[in-house]
Amino acid sequence: MRIIAGTKRGMRLLSPKTQDSRPITDRVKQSLFDVLENYDLLAGARVADLFCGVGSLGLEALSRGAAFVTFVEMNAEVLEVLERNISKADFSRQSRVVRASAFRVGAPVGPAGERYDLVFVDPPYASTREVGEGSSLADLLTILEGQVVPRGIVVVRTHRDVAVLDEYGAFHAVDRRRWGTMAVVLLQAGVHEQQAGGD
Repeated sequence: MRIIAGTKRGMRLLSPKTQDSRPITDRVKQSLFDVLENYDLLAGARVADLFCGVGSLGLEALSRGAAFVTFVEMNAEVLEVLERNISKADFSRQSRVVRASAFRVGAPVGPAGERYDLVFVDPPYASTREVGEGSSLADLLTILEGQVVPRGIVVVRTHRDVAVLDEYGAFHAVDRRRWGTMAVVLLQAGVHEQQAGGD
């Protein structure tokens, strides 16, 4: 597992001994970031990487020009490796690490109330078997409504058999992709009235 492109291209990421993490493959990560760059979502962006594991997505975003990333992870052993990866990449000044359940805190805003342009939501597949009203994912997206800028993007990764809804409150699905066993949905904040024009 490595950083694929940008200022830290080729840097290998450290991984924990635990098998709890579910890292994304380099090929799929490249495909995902190709999509994000088509939406012009990275340069100067404030990003949150939820259920971040060792930080593969957030560190890739920083390498490709994101301004700041908040990493949210619950597992203490994984957090230790995450912090070592951030230090190895020399991104400590552009990063904040929060130990918490992302389902409870979402993407904690900065001290001045800065919201996020881009949020990665990458929970264990078992926690997204149910994605309808009242599900953990739906409740998380309710929290994120107050943490994402207007027209900001939330990237939700699930198993390919999971049917993420077209709408969750202020969020509307604007792009869907499948790679191997996984699916990714891009949900955009505050686009209901503008959806007829397309993106």
